[in-house]
Amino acid sequence: MLNAQCPMSNSPRRRFAIINGDDFGFSSEVNQAIIRAYEQGVLTSASLMVTGDAAEEAIALARSHPDLAVGLHLVLVCGKSALPPFQIPNLVDSLGNFSNNPLQAGLLYQFHLAAYEELRREIRAQLKKFRNLDLPLSHVDGHLHLHTHPVVLRILVELAREFDIKVIRLPSEELEIFWKLDRSNLLNKLVWTGVFGGLRHYGEGLLRANGISFAERVYGLLQTGSITEEYLLGLIPQIQADVVEIYAHPAVKTGEAELAALLSEQVREALNVNGFELTNYHHLTLI
Repeated sequence: MLNAQCPMSNSPRRRFAIINGDDFGFSSEVNQAIIRAYEQGVLTSASLMVTGDAAEEAIALARSHPDLAVGLHLVLVCGKSALPPFQIPNLVDSLGNFSNNPLQAGLLYQFHLAAYEELRREIRAQLKKFRNLDLPLSHVDGHLHLHTHPVVLRILVELAREFDIKVIRLPSEELEIFWKLDRSNLLNKLVWTGVFGGLRHYGEGLLRANGISFAERVYGLLQTGSITEEYLLGLIPQIQADVVEIYAHPAVKTGEAELAALLSEQVREALNVNGFELTNYHHLTLI
């Protein structure tokens, strides 16, 4: 786990926040929002869909903003593959599209032997595609968190040394905080807390055993699509962990509320008042 202790034992404990924009490369609207939130707001990091419709634009933007940390947003559901369909026929349709059903995809990856072999090749292809961009890999996460599926996570760990994977996202949120902030969709939040709590427990052991880091807390799952200024102002003072990631899905037009939250001076001030230094995984691993 990434920790907030300075190298000198007598140094004061520090607090760090990574603010990440997911779906970089999905569309021009997402790309422009992420760059604006980085230039003018609190965003420090982004997760790139190397097979996204606007990936080339995102890559150009990443190269022109070298201090923006960029990781791989692994796409194994609701998106397109890196490999051609004939190489992974059990994973995608004739156009190279993955299933739009995460549960269906997860069961396939778990129980279909031929699909497992294809899955490993596809994950490797997306990592290789990222490496060929000559951008330093900040971290790995996944679209709809399919990367936390035990089969997928084990493959990522197997490939970690080859592709220099140092950090993998493991969602981890306290339901009691959301009970205070927003009780909407409570049944879904209860289910997600149970499912991803189990996946987090499994992932922690696997990543620790293989020297791969992860943040103490990762916020965004239980409020997905609704990371508003009001939500962040309620969340930040309640965070007890010292190394956290908050991820959002800003977009021009379709994700304006999340973009506004990342541009908010009140959010910046709340992070500062609560002792958080804005950083990214590249910088954090050097501390």
